[in-house]
This record gives sequence, structure tokens and C-alpha cells, in this order.
Amino acid sequence: MITRKLGAHGPDVSAQGLGCMGMSEFYGPGDEAQNIATLERALELGITFWDTSDAYGPHTNEELLGRVLQGRRDKVFLATKFGIVRDPNNAAARGVSGRPEYVRQAVEGSLRRLKTDYIDLYYQHRVDREVPIEETVGAMAKLVEEGKVRHLGLSEASAASIARAAKVHPITALQSEYSLWTRDPETTGTLAACREHGIAFVAYSPLGRGFLTGAITKPDDFAEDDYRRHNPRFTGENFTKNLALVEKVKKFAADKGCTPGQLALAWVLSRGPDIVPIPGTKRVKYLEENAGAMDVKLSESELAEIDAVFPPNAAVGDRYQANMMGSINA
Repeated sequence: MITRKLGAHGPDVSAQGLGCMGMSEFYGPGDEAQNIATLERALELGITFWDTSDAYGPHTNEELLGRVLQGRRDKVFLATKFGIVRDPNNAAARGVSGRPEYVRQAVEGSLRRLKTDYIDLYYQHRVDREVPIEETVGAMAKLVEEGKVRHLGLSEASAASIARAAKVHPITALQSEYSLWTRDPETTGTLAACREHGIAFVAYSPLGRGFLTGAITKPDDFAEDDYRRHNPRFTGENFTKNLALVEKVKKFAADKGCTPGQLALAWVLSRGPDIVPIPGTKRVKYLEENAGAMDVKLSESELAEIDAVFPPNAAVGDRYQANMMGSINA
């Protein structure tokens, strides 16, 4: 696995990371042995930029990584997040907190669950509209001073929030959704803001929550507890319209001699050396398929063809339910 530099002043990380969320929640039932096998294989492939959050589970995803990382913590560049407040007794409840005292409480919990004394990259998962970002990032900066955190990041922050945060402490990475069917960062100014401030862009859901792989053809393909059953892009007429876009991806991929997922990842990788996608999976075969995207090179004419089919806003429907859209681009 080749590497990419994480921002202007950050370290080199694997050019493709691993999103670990689905191992613990949201995408149907998990399997401990399968999860561990996937993480082990990621190490073998050199996919060593791992992404988690205290919100995934909640807490259980960090605990999983903490178990796997024992004795080899130095082999992984570990990113986790705070800021989405979950109620273990009410899976649907969501809150956002960027209060300085909560930052301290959250990092201590993450360090304990991850069984480590430092976090490589610590993100504010969502910007708290009620707390000035300067206060939140100021509290995060203290963690860097103490050696508990090495680099700071933001997630789904607006260009204005990025600029304000960068005045308080260097921001190494912004993590936001980015894929062929979510090109918002190009139109909202967040990608441009990252480049202005020397911040890496970490693309989550680069496979459109699995839709761009072509493996999902009907709503019944989702497990009963899969949250995509209620995601606007996967329901009703939106599903049908978006499926038509995926058919075009499948055709491009067939012509290229790769899988649809590999084509989608190659497109994200082509957007610039400052972009690092973190496709999520809990299965070894998909991890290996995703890694194969590193060998898919798209020419300028192929990229132009793809852009003609997938201009910004090509996908139909919001990317989250209404109660979660309010915390995006804050």
C-alpha cells in the first residue's frame, strides 16, 4: 500500500484507510471473529490508517480496536472522534457537544477503551452550534500539549468553521462524506478551504454506503436493523433513480476491467493527493477488493466521461435523515 501525506504538516499514512464503524453498528449484525480477521488482513495489506469513534456502538467499536491493537499499537495510525452524544438506552437519540469539559471527558473514555495512552488523530465528530469552535479546538489543543493526542481533525465542518479552527491550532484533517454521489465538498467550499489551510481531506463513505458497489439492487437487500432502510437515498422513488446511476458505474467498471467499487474508489483517489478515502467493511473479501482500487488508473478522458454522468447533485435525496442533516456543514 502506497502512502499519502496527511495535510501539509502531517505524517504519511496509507493512501487508503479503513472505516471500522460497520463492524459494530448500522449495517446489520456484526461478527467478532470476522471483524478481527478483517483488521488482521488490513495490517497485512498495509492499510494502517484506521478510523473509529466513541459514537459507534456506542463505545463498542473502540473496544474492538483496543483488543486488536494490543502489542502492535505502533503499527496503526489511529483516528477516533468525539462530539456525537449517544444514549446507550435509546439508540435513536443523538446530541452534539463541543463543550471543553466534554472534550476532556470524551478523550479519557476513548483512551481507556482503545487501551492506549495516545490517539494519533482526534476529530470533533460534529461541530456544536451552541459552542464557539475556538473553545472546542482550544480544549483539543491542550490534549496535544499533554501528549494524549498527536493531531487534530474536524468532521463535516463548514469552510467558515475550518478557517476559525485553524486560527486556534493546526488542523491536520477534515473528514467528510465524499464520493461520486456525494460531491458536496466541491460545491460548499470545504474542499477548497482544506487546500487553503493545508488540511488533508479524509473521505468517508467513498462507496456511497455500499450503493456504488452495485451489490445493492433492492431495499430488501438490507438487514432489518440496517439504518439504510430509513436513509432518504435508499427509499422509495429515490432508490430507483439512484439505482440508475449505479448501472452507469457498473458499465464504466466493466469497460475498465475492474469492479464498480474499485472504479468509485479510484475516482475519489484521482481527485488529489491530499485526499484519503476510508472505505468501511467488515469482510476480508471486500477489504481486498477495495485495496485493488489502488491499481486502477483513470485517464483524463475517462474522468471527463464519469463527470458527465455524475455531476455534483446527481444523486437524489438527502444523505441523512432530517434530524441528522442539521449537524452537517456547521
